Amino acid sequence: MKFKLLETVVLTKDLKQYGLKRGDLGAIVEIYGSHNYEVEFVTADGHTQALVELNERDLRPVESRDIVSVRSLQATV
Repeated sequence: MKFKLLETVVLTKDLKQYGLKRGDLGAIVEIYGSHNYEVEFVTADGHTQALVELNERDLRPVESRDIVSVRSLQATV
């Protein structure tokens, strides 16, 4: 699966070290080779929560049946 630069994607697994959970939305901000992507995750007010390099298997495209919701960040350990 190939994603495009600035495409919105959905995280498919929890990343506790960044306070991210499966289902969080991010944006592709850099493409590394054919399977790795730099993804930016932001809070609802537009501040960067995490900038993470991920493999395409950790992401999926946004689908028409997805709905956006808001959750509070949990403190990271």
